[in-house]
Amino acid sequence: MAKPAFLLACYLLGSLPFGLLIAGAKGIDLRKTGSGNIGATNVLRSIGKWAALFTLLGDSLKGAAAVGIARVLGLDAAWQGMAGFCAVMGHNFSIFLKLKGGKGVATSLGVMAILSPLTGAFAVAVWLAAAFLTRYSSLAALLAFASLPAASYLLGASKPVVLTAAALALLIIVRHTGNIKRLIRGDERRIGEKA
Repeated sequence: MAKPAFLLACYLLGSLPFGLLIAGAKGIDLRKTGSGNIGATNVLRSIGKWAALFTLLGDSLKGAAAVGIARVLGLDAAWQGMAGFCAVMGHNFSIFLKLKGGKGVATSLGVMAILSPLTGAFAVAVWLAAAFLTRYSSLAALLAFASLPAASYLLGASKPVVLTAAALALLIIVRHTGNIKRLIRGDERRIGEKA
């Protein structure tokens, strides 16, 4: 498979809107509920824990699968990182949702978990600690990914992994602009707060 075609396939894989499909099975249009986001946090608010867990797993697996398939195909770390990034772009700008989508946190965690398990574990640990202490999913994501490039470098990750971490961090921050404004104003919803 030509590399550009493979990256397109990764984008299409990332475009699969698991949250929207899971909510749709319950008769709920996630885009019209709560924050309107298709990710696990809004599924938790709108439907419940199990639906949110399945959404989280599905979205994470998209990123993990993109990197894993790239590795099986014998592509190097740089191409693996690009494959993962394309999956995240698919999630955020889904071709099935008129180039709209989620914020890419779970899919990015899936990418890092396969690309660099130690770095991925760091991101998950920071997210869990921040989410537990603050009850803000958005703030937890911002802290986890803002620290990820430096952490990946200090943990001895290769240059392609550090660059992928930086690209994902920038994308996460840009996609959370609205959340940052709400955090500053003090009206950001906490984890589990009903839509």
